Parts: sequence; structure tokens; C-alpha cells
Amino acid sequence: MSFPILSLIVFLPAAGALLIGLLDRGQERLIRTVALVASLSVFALAVVLFFAYDGARGGMQFVEQAPWVPQLGIGYHLGLDGISLLLLLLTGFIVPLALLAPWEAITERVKTFSIMVLLLETAVIGVFLSLDLVLFYVFWESMLIPMYFIIGIWGTPKAGPAALKFLLYTMAGSVFMLIAIIALYFLSGPLGGRSFDLITLQNLTPGWSLALQVPLFLAFTIAFAVKVPLWPFHSWLPAAYTEAPTTGTVLLAALLSKAGIYGFIRFAYPLFPQAAALFTPWLMGLALIGVIYGALVAAAQRDLKRLVAYSSISHLGLVLLGVFALSPISLSGSTLQMVNHGIIVAALFWAVAAISGRAGGARTLDDFGGLMRPMPRLAALFTVFMLAAIALPGTNGFVGEFMILLGTFTQHRVYAIIGAATVILTAIYMLWMTQRVFHEEPRSQKHFADLRPREVALLIPLVLVIFWIGIYPKPFLGRLNSSVQQIVRQSSVQVQTGYDLLRSQVYRLTRSQVNGPAPANLRPGGRPR
Repeated sequence: MSFPILSLIVFLPAAGALLIGLLDRGQERLIRTVALVASLSVFALAVVLFFAYDGARGGMQFVEQAPWVPQLGIGYHLGLDGISLLLLLLTGFIVPLALLAPWEAITERVKTFSIMVLLLETAVIGVFLSLDLVLFYVFWESMLIPMYFIIGIWGTPKAGPAALKFLLYTMAGSVFMLIAIIALYFLSGPLGGRSFDLITLQNLTPGWSLALQVPLFLAFTIAFAVKVPLWPFHSWLPAAYTEAPTTGTVLLAALLSKAGIYGFIRFAYPLFPQAAALFTPWLMGLALIGVIYGALVAAAQRDLKRLVAYSSISHLGLVLLGVFALSPISLSGSTLQMVNHGIIVAALFWAVAAISGRAGGARTLDDFGGLMRPMPRLAALFTVFMLAAIALPGTNGFVGEFMILLGTFTQHRVYAIIGAATVILTAIYMLWMTQRVFHEEPRSQKHFADLRPREVALLIPLVLVIFWIGIYPKPFLGRLNSSVQQIVRQSSVQVQTGYDLLRSQVYRLTRSQVNGPAPANLRPGGRPR
């Protein structure tokens, strides 16, 4: 048996949380050190897997499988492909920075804070590596509790209702997915034995009718759409992002939102390809609405944190557009853009926190101006993050967005053209925000000190990744291609079957009303073969 490196990565943060639980709460420095070492160890192991993963072979690697509750068909099944590899690397990279950033800001209940962050990391990694539906659901729900407490305890005085709204929305969406998972278990019985195993269920999809796939697909879609969030399931996001502490906002935007997008890629489309084909135009439409809505509302904001929050909705909508287009290029671009978005949005939120912290908590645009002179280091770093957000060539944002739009254009030209046009909106409000904050006349008499060396050291790794992926994305894309091709190849064949089935059923229904014969077969789009 090979070394269970995936299990080690999943439960190492939880082990760190357990160790912290045994320490006295007065040992704050030791508590912070243990949490940081645990999270850095996860990142180190993720880097090892990054170089050990065989991108040419693709598929699931480092697989671990054992019975968990065999009487119910529940197994402990972990696996890693190119898609989950990049998200694992993102998680391992962001969490240590999320622990370092509030090293001085979080002074109350440090022990509880460190435990919550580490437990959240275990849950997020478990979501990205699980290949059993029950195991996936356990990790999926486990993300909620730590995040609820992070928002509610260390957020603003208004964070309580925001945390509760986040919890209720996501739990409500998860109920639909749980019902669908149970239904899948019973539906799989006549087709080869009841199972919760993802790989087993994917092999049974040809035996599922469209009538069965549609409600199951919608149930999963609701859960994932709330988590991203996809418009119009986004109403929990502004309050949660704004009222949460900066670390909580970063973890929400950079990691938890990716769990929802990953769910579409790993579960919704492979399990229900025919139903996915039917709803893809609608989902792409919602994604585009999210892109436009997020950009327009962001442009109207005066609160810096809310502006970045709504810009996140817009960027995530573009990522979903590439996922729903389901071309090899767009799906590769969306996966890479998930990493890019996580890096960029984390950097922007931390930069906004640095500005707000020096202004006594003020965050409105009217409170700032001319910060380029007293804060040249922050101004330079913020400009890099802003340029990455508007997808300037040479930054990571350009590579991902270009691939999404190019891949979408090959399948759905109108959607791609509209999506490309919205990029202009992003440039407008991002450049406007940078101009107001750093280059216009000062609007306040407050003294703004520039970033300290520790703060610069925190943000420099983000800058390096932005330019690394922007200039040389090959190492990342090379580990993606085979995994993406496998998903698209399986789905594209069955997507045609889904269209055939729908068009045939509609044709037979209409022809039966005039007593005409139904065609033996139809091409996608309703044309006779």
C-alpha cells in the first residue's frame, strides 16, 4: 500500500487544531506558531504533489480507498487530478497567509480563531479530494461551522446577522443536495448495486433517464450556486464579505467560493450530463447576468470592501461561464482562473484592510485621496493587484480570462462577445477606484503610514504568483489538460445524447398530435441525420 499522502494533507490541519486545543489559551505565541506550522506543512505537501503528479497521464492519482460504512455503501475514497491539484495548491498557499495577516489584528480568543481556521482548511481540502458522495457531503457541511464562527465572533458589530444569513442560505442549499445524494444511492441499486462512490455512479449515467437526471441535477445546482454564489443566489454575500474580519472575507472569497465551482465540474456535469446539456444555456445566461450585475453594482459602491466584494461576484460569473461552456479551453481557463481569482481577491482585500486600518476603520472613497505620496509601497502593490483584476497582459488574470472567452467563443459566440464586453466595465471601476484613492487630492488630514516590512513580505508572494502565472502558465496548464480533456470527452458525448433525447421527445409529442411518424434519430439541434 502506498503512503496515504492525501489523508495526511486532509487531516494535518485538524491534527494541528487538536494540538492547539490542548494548549493553554494564554500561550498565544505558541498557538499561532503551531497553526502556522500546520498550514505551511500542508502547503509543502501540496508542492510535493504538484511536482509528483503526472500531467501527461492525467486522471485520478494517489488514490486512497477503504470501506467506511460498508453496510450502506459508504466508502473513504480520496483522489487527486489536475483540477483538484491546483485548488489544493491554492488552499495550501492562502491559509498560511490568512494566519499571518491578522497576527497583530486578532488579539481576542486567539486559540479559538486558530482552531477554526485549521478546521476550515481540513474541510475545504476534503471537499476537493473526496470521491465518495457522503464523504464529500460531510466535508461540505463541515466548512459552514468554522466560517460561521469566524464571521460572527471576529467580525464587525453587525456580523451576527450576516453570519446567520450565510449559514442558513448555505445549509438550505445543501439540503437539496443531500436529498439528491440519497436518491442516487437508491437509483443505483438496479443498475449494479447501491453506491455513493462517484466513479461507480459516473459509469452508470447511461442508464439514467432524462426525467431522473433533471431534478437531481437541479438539486446539486442549487447547492453549488448558493456557495459560489451564482446570481440570483448571491444575497448573502455582500453582508458576509463586508462584516466578516478580513481573514474571513479572504477565506470566503478565495477558497469557499471555489468549492461551489468545483462541485459543478466534479459532480453536477459528470453525473448528469443530459440534464446539464438542457440547462447549460440558462446557466450561462445567469452567469453573464452575474458578471454584468456585479460590475455595475461594484461601480456604484463607495465602500472599498463592498466594491471588491461585488467585483468578486462579477469575476466568479465569468469563471462559471467558462465552466458551463464546457470546451477544453474554457474549462482549463476557468480552473486556472479559480486560482487567479483566489490570489487577486485575497490581495485586494488585504490591501483594503491596510488602508482601512490606518484610517480608523473608514472604508469609503470619500475618506481617501492622494495616498500615493504617504504610502508609495502600498500604492505600487495595489496597482499590481488592480491590473491583475482587469486582466492586463502579463498578469495571471489575463491568461485565465482570455482562455475562458476563447473557449466559450468556439461553442457559444454570443455569450463570449457579451462576456468580453463586460471586461471593460471591470477596467472602468477598478481604475476609477485606484485614481480616487491614490492619485486625487487628499480628502483627509489623517496621517497614513506606509506598509511595514512585515506587511510587504505578506503581499510579495501574491505579486510573484500573479506574474509567474501571467508570464509562464505552462506548469499549471500542463497538469490540467489531461484531466480537463477527460471530463469534456465524457460529457460531450453524453451532452449530444441529451439533446437528441429532448429533441426526439418534443418531435414525437408534436407529431403524435397529427398522427405522423416520429423520426428514428435526430442530430443535435433537431436536424434529421
